Amino acid sequence: MVYYYIKGAVINKVKITVLKITLDKELAEEYGAVGFNKFPMHTEGQVFYADYAKSDNFCDEAWKAIYQYIFTLGYGAESTLFYYMDWVRKPEAAVCVMMV
Repeated sequence: MVYYYIKGAVINKVKITVLKITLDKELAEEYGAVGFNKFPMHTEGQVFYADYAKSDNFCDEAWKAIYQYIFTLGYGAESTLFYYMDWVRKPEAAVCVMMV
């Protein structure tokens, strides 16, 4: 799994930070292809900036998983807690998990 911290910013740019990349070895051994390992495209701490378009070098599948949050934070979730005010305690932010 890849955990992303997404923070709204000025000029409709949204900061995406890769928080953590994990691998459940037991599940990977049972269900994954031979050699299945941690997500290789991003690294923990890596930062991207995006608006309506995906940043260069950002995983296409990860983008599909989080683009709706990017759009919302970039174009309207201002000064309120995002996602029904019960998910993340910081205004203009979201935490998303992509399972790979």
